[in-house]
Amino acid sequence: MMIAAQSATIKDQGTGSALEVLLVFLKLGVTCFGGPIAHIGYFRDEFVVRRRWLDEHAYADLVGLCQFLPGPTSSQVGFTIGLLRARYGGALAAWVGFTLPSAIALVLFAYGAAALSGPTGAGLLHGLQLVAVAIIAQAVWGMARSLCPDRERASIAVVAALIILFSASSAAQIAAIGLGALAGLWFCRGAPTSPADHVVVPVSRRVGLVALTTFFGLLFGLPVLRDLGGSQPVALFDAFYRSGALVFGGGHVVLPLLREAFVTPGWIDDNAFLAGYGAAQAAPGPLFTFAAYLGTVVSAQPRGLAGAVLGLLAIFLPGMLILLGALPFWDVFRKHPRAQAMMRGVNAAVVGVLGSALYNPVWTSTVGSPGDFGIALVGFVLLTAWRAPPLLVVVLSAAGGIALPHMMS
Repeated sequence: MMIAAQSATIKDQGTGSALEVLLVFLKLGVTCFGGPIAHIGYFRDEFVVRRRWLDEHAYADLVGLCQFLPGPTSSQVGFTIGLLRARYGGALAAWVGFTLPSAIALVLFAYGAAALSGPTGAGLLHGLQLVAVAIIAQAVWGMARSLCPDRERASIAVVAALIILFSASSAAQIAAIGLGALAGLWFCRGAPTSPADHVVVPVSRRVGLVALTTFFGLLFGLPVLRDLGGSQPVALFDAFYRSGALVFGGGHVVLPLLREAFVTPGWIDDNAFLAGYGAAQAAPGPLFTFAAYLGTVVSAQPRGLAGAVLGLLAIFLPGMLILLGALPFWDVFRKHPRAQAMMRGVNAAVVGVLGSALYNPVWTSTVGSPGDFGIALVGFVLLTAWRAPPLLVVVLSAAGGIALPHMMS
């Protein structure tokens, strides 16, 4: 994989430690509220703006690649950033750090931990949701300025946003990015060629081919093993793996897949399923950690902590395998001038995708009053003008969400 960049694209690539990566992603795993689109904004603030591990173009290329692939986009982006920083140990550390806090919270919820309730709890959760508005708005603002500097790329971003806004299909996101690539090939050929400096992802073609073979082998082989042996652990692993492998267009698409895999065969009832999904919305980190809740409460064996671990490994595994399989071939694709033109279009389309997500579902489901808008606006200004740490904005927005009902009464 080559991501066009200047010499400052990445700081000391490959020389970081897995512990360093783990600590950074543990902090993100605790503070990243708002779903995968908001996570991309948090990552951009942490690794592009603050730590400068990647530049804007390299980060957008990485997001564009992960948007194309099935699986949890934000976790795939984090996995690759860890891989860049500290090789395979860093990739594993990034996944563990980003996933563990949410997984623990959902396992506790599954075991009956007291959930937030009453006006204070509802206000706290609403304030955390408003953080996502500020984070995504900051990401759209910053990425648009650097990735849509001319009318051609600004137009590509607008068209991509319109495709998402006026389509109910889960494949609209993939279509928007694909059309962005074609538009970039046609309209962005005259843009300056990207510099020769690049970021090299340490994944060989052999590893990529093994990863792709494993991905498809498990996808088609697990159902056969399930039907032949009748093993409940194999059946559970297959249900989680198949759900993770077929998610295109965002993490929320996993909901109908998991419902079909777990509610339909009677492993969990609808009420328990939806209660866990609601808890996953309130938790930080990736939405795929919903699998930890399902693995804990499912009626099949294994369940409890063993089921939670099995669910997490199975649902995340296909996305990481397909990512490892794509990275070495993305390298070849990315270094050609025409491919660079296509990626300029993809980068612009990513801005449009983020912009559409800022409106729907984030804005439409969160901002319902002048007070809501005020909290989101304060968060946006703190992030963009004051360069405040995201954790501070999370705390202030949560406090604002608690205070807002009393102020409006």
